[in-house]
Amino acid sequence: MSEPLRVLPLALTPIDVARGVRRLLLAEGLSPICEFALPNGRRLDVAALGPDGVIAGVEIKVSLCDLRADEKWPEYLPFCDVFFFAVPPEFPMATLPATTGLIVADRFGGAIIREPPRHPLHASRRRALTLRFAMTAAERLSRALDPNGF
Repeated sequence: MSEPLRVLPLALTPIDVARGVRRLLLAEGLSPICEFALPNGRRLDVAALGPDGVIAGVEIKVSLCDLRADEKWPEYLPFCDVFFFAVPPEFPMATLPATTGLIVADRFGGAIIREPPRHPLHASRRRALTLRFAMTAAERLSRALDPNGF
């Protein structure tokens, strides 16, 4: 008699973690969008706008190699009131910087494990980023509703 087939769990992808992060942020009252371009040419994996105007940035890491190779994440900080790393549950969390927020997420949702420190943006930068966020979201919605119109 042969042994039963064992199914190994699939590793979570950045897309899986982003889905859980978006669900979490929506539940927390923030409005998220993925791949948000910043004025410095960098791109946040997830950005979210809160009802009080807070701008949250989220960088997703699914492997230790990805984290160790990333030297650009500090360049996101001047464009966020709060900044999180988001990782899958099996990620070695002790390797993440203690100076950022921490979200653990899978494809179904997530949890905030560590609240980030707040670094309020200057009013002019907040206004510019909020306008960029609104325009990005509106353009993406228009493209989704009328893909042949662009």
